[in-house]
Amino acid sequence: MTSNDAILTVNDLSISFQSGVHVTEAVRHLTFSVRAGKTLAIVGESGSGKSVSSLSIMQLLPLKKTHFASGHFEVSAAFLARGADKNKVTLRPDNLQLSRLRGLGVAMIFQEPMTSLNPVLTCGEQVGEMLTTHLGLSRDEMRAKVISLFQEVKLPRPELVFSQYPHQLSGGQRQRVMIAMAISCGPKILIADEPTTALDVTVQKDILVLLKSLCADRNMGMIFITHDLGVVEEIADDLLVMCRGEAVEYAEAKKVLGQPQHAYTRGLLACRPLPEKKAFRLLTVTDVLDHALVHPTLRPDLSAQSSFNTSERPIVSVKNLSKEYSVTKGLLHRETHLVRAVDNVSFEVFKGETLGLVGESGCGKTTLSRMLLGLIPSSNGKIQFMLDSTDKPLDISEISPLQMRLLRKEIQIIFQDPYSSLNPRLSILRAITEPMQVFGILENDHQRKLRAAELMQKVGLREEHLYRYPHEFSGGQRQRIVIARALACEPKFIICDESVSALDVSVQAQVLNLLNDLKKEFGLTYLFISHDLNVVYYMSDRIMVMNKGRIEEIGTADEVFKKPQSGYTIRLLGSVPGLSASGLA
Repeated sequence: MTSNDAILTVNDLSISFQSGVHVTEAVRHLTFSVRAGKTLAIVGESGSGKSVSSLSIMQLLPLKKTHFASGHFEVSAAFLARGADKNKVTLRPDNLQLSRLRGLGVAMIFQEPMTSLNPVLTCGEQVGEMLTTHLGLSRDEMRAKVISLFQEVKLPRPELVFSQYPHQLSGGQRQRVMIAMAISCGPKILIADEPTTALDVTVQKDILVLLKSLCADRNMGMIFITHDLGVVEEIADDLLVMCRGEAVEYAEAKKVLGQPQHAYTRGLLACRPLPEKKAFRLLTVTDVLDHALVHPTLRPDLSAQSSFNTSERPIVSVKNLSKEYSVTKGLLHRETHLVRAVDNVSFEVFKGETLGLVGESGCGKTTLSRMLLGLIPSSNGKIQFMLDSTDKPLDISEISPLQMRLLRKEIQIIFQDPYSSLNPRLSILRAITEPMQVFGILENDHQRKLRAAELMQKVGLREEHLYRYPHEFSGGQRQRIVIARALACEPKFIICDESVSALDVSVQAQVLNLLNDLKKEFGLTYLFISHDLNVVYYMSDRIMVMNKGRIEEIGTADEVFKKPQSGYTIRLLGSVPGLSASGLA
């Protein structure tokens, strides 16, 4: 079979879901094919039907609630079983024969390996279960095969990983275990559903290189679902763009990215924060589709937006800050050694600036942010806040509990996952007004309700949304609600901890624009933490690079990106998909 042969063709697929009397059309008349040794990327906003169409191939949709109005799959004989007589076999998407292809014909890698792996089974047992179930290997054969697979996916110390549990591995290592499990039975097609979204750029690059080499070595086709168009440039041979359940563009990836034909595709490309767009407001898909803003010169210039001054007194001052943890090891947990999560860090944040914080997973970014919030104590060093020009600096290690409570009002955080940040049992009105009550903001509940309605409008939502619950909103809407809740306390300093990493590019652009608008209107100061370096460059006035608890370098966004001084920073920038082509780094 050559690389141009289609091993799977999806024809005229239409999927709808029944919920009571309501019917939702998720996919409409979708047609595409997957070639051996090649990668088909599927992109689109949340809810466009990307994952639903792929889950139908795996037979993972609930058949009782799923209706296949039309469509069939054409699969090659090699895809089904060795030695089959026919070149092509046609199957309905609700045919039970498809479910028997899992592992052998098609396998899937999910976005979050920690929720996909069983926490009470070792990594070796979980991968080995595939081999014993589908191939009937003995215990010794299974162990040898699993270790060989771990070597193939470049896991360090594969014999040790075999007996380790998922929580003992890093995020990138867990994703490699998932890849080893997926390829264990030699599938003809691999479906990767957002497999690198939660990973930092260096681990992401390693995973992309690994997946691409596996496809080439095994002549395996891959469906790669993502909202990161930079990743598409790195890995895709073919590209399918989906919007509201339909395919709006389908061709070779280079052709679609270089000369997009559909306005929706142009909108997705325009949403991306890129180095050359730094001074401009990001476009959204709606802007492009409505033809409201069709040329970069029509976007408001943000180049003069920042108003911070490094000659003035900083509002946050960190001096020689360290955090150590005691870790016990050994069979009887008698061996103890210290791990420095943050190691002698010093920096300042000035009023009105956005300080970007970047680094690989485990470098100490989150630990640092938790110490700034007073959620965990420091081992050494000082954190001082000067949030009011009339007051003397407040040192977190010296202030009273009452002062700490008042300080919490001035410092807020926007977390990565808005759904887990909101109480599912509280209405949005209560979620926003509760912090106002705690800090004594406004005189009564009626005034707080009016303030909550005003904040909802500020973040682009309506007053009637106050009476709904978190599960009734999309991911982008929930993130807006979390921003409104943070603003309810009237803070001066906000920590954005991976606050846009889980959003698709269009919603991400809306939230980034919103954060810039609010910064200008309320005079906010941000510490912006992210593993997406393009986003950090777009948002930040200065950037701080962390590595193994230490600050590698700190400077203006242009200095760090265009003239990096540290070898670590150069390696970090070299891992960003598409960044080297932009002329930076």
